[in-house]
Amino acid sequence: MKRRTRTIPAGRFKTACLALLDEVAATGETLIVTKRGRPVAQVTPVTPPRGLAGSIRREGDLVSPIGDAWETER
Repeated sequence: MKRRTRTIPAGRFKTACLALLDEVAATGETLIVTKRGRPVAQVTPVTPPRGLAGSIRREGDLVSPIGDAWETER
């Protein structure tokens, strides 16, 4: 999916920064911030992490005794 890109002058970005950040997050649009017509920064939405799904694996019984003898000091 290709994201839209919009160019905005640095002065306008400065005065509306927080609202523009909210807009980028909501729309997925990328902003190119310019100074005197030259691009100086790019504001892009963050890709959310995929979460914990698939990051845990089952190892079997982890709490039962294993049957090995332990040596202890008295």
